[in-house]
Amino acid sequence: MEAGRVAGTDDDPRAAELRRAVARLRRDLAAHPAELPDRAIADDELAALDAMARAGAPELHRLRRSLLLIAGALGSVSALAPALTCVRAAIDQFSHVPQPGPGRD
Repeated sequence: MEAGRVAGTDDDPRAAELRRAVARLRRDLAAHPAELPDRAIADDELAALDAMARAGAPELHRLRRSLLLIAGALGSVSALAPALTCVRAAIDQFSHVPQPGPGRD
């Protein structure tokens, strides 16, 4: 297993939860009427999160980086806060998995 990848993500319910949370935020963002200067950044990172969840082996540091970019782009939009919180909670579930270390597979 490659270092930095989260173990045990094949058919992982956390990946499914991340995909649901990303889909919700994408829907809420698409329905938001305001012109957001960083909307494209948020859309790109949401697509990246979805792709990582579909691949089944997301890199924790990449998940967190995407979350940071999305929060920076959308964090001041209170209407999107509940959906953004769900994405964060879904990503946080991956941080509780032991990472492979020296001598472990």
